Amino acid sequence: MILISKTYWSGMPFFYKGPLPEGTQVEPVMLKSDDWRDITGLYYKPAVKQQKVAVLVMHPKVDFTRHYCIPPFVGAGIASLGLTTRCLNNYTMAIHEDLILDVNAGVKFLRQQGYDKVVLFGNSGGGALSAFFQAQAQRPKGRRLTHTPAGDPTKLNRADMVPADALITVSAHRGEGHVLMSSIDASVVDERDPTQTDSALDMYNPANGFAPPPLPSHYAADFVQRYRAAQRARVAKLDAIARSMVEESRHYDKAYAEAPESMDFAARHRLGRLGALERIMVIYRTMANLNYTDPHLEPSLRGYGSLLSERPDLMNFQSTGFARILRPEAWLSTWSALSSHACTETHLSEIENI
Repeated sequence: MILISKTYWSGMPFFYKGPLPEGTQVEPVMLKSDDWRDITGLYYKPAVKQQKVAVLVMHPKVDFTRHYCIPPFVGAGIASLGLTTRCLNNYTMAIHEDLILDVNAGVKFLRQQGYDKVVLFGNSGGGALSAFFQAQAQRPKGRRLTHTPAGDPTKLNRADMVPADALITVSAHRGEGHVLMSSIDASVVDERDPTQTDSALDMYNPANGFAPPPLPSHYAADFVQRYRAAQRARVAKLDAIARSMVEESRHYDKAYAEAPESMDFAARHRLGRLGALERIMVIYRTMANLNYTDPHLEPSLRGYGSLLSERPDLMNFQSTGFARILRPEAWLSTWSALSSHACTETHLSEIENI
């Protein structure tokens, strides 16, 4: 069953929409973050007279090294760096407090090339990432975030962070957590069994206003209110599950570290294995935003369906979707609107005049 939207995947939305200007120099780069993670990208130098400005284009997971903004920037004489993060194509371990160190590596690289101004280009999830970086980079050591939402110490106050000079946001959302909050299926009954459904909260149940695709659905105001509240409640439930997993891991790790030497090897070994276990969350059914099928809720010229499919009612049960497989720390840092620090509007309000 092929449900991926043809309009979405015909050429990838984040790849060049036109050719690079003639004579553009493209150089592959490998950079090192402050916590010694290798990140790669493509550095574009214009053939025309260069301005003293460079643009950095990044996303938490998606490959932006060939972003559609790059050819126009290069054509205007503006050097560009399309850089990946340590979590390229994989959100499993996406800790935003670490990802902004990858942004920092890109800014420092461009500074080293001699540019007077470095501009962050925040598209889609790159908006929250760039704004989060800038808000933290402008703070001196000792005043940055000390812990992730899971309670792990950050590396931010040991890093030499260099803020950018400007931030451009294009089609940026509030953050992955807020995207998920609006699209997570409120009718899931059991997180371990994706088939269990509360029919009274199922947006794809005709009794609640769902119409056969591609006819527009119409959800009553009271259902919308109950559904949105249930979405928030499910995120809170997943937060509790994530924190329980983190606490369990720390409990056994501590017990192993503090076990007396006289303890039987087999018993201590069991504690060590339980402490070493990297617990995984599987988040089912995340293609369930009421706006996908009811155009009356937020009227626009958009077509029927989600970003990924014209049949979100079916794709909701497939593996493709938001936040499918995650460490609990990644859920709390990136995908929970209730716990994540990565929120575009919050960080924009924290950024000083630039």
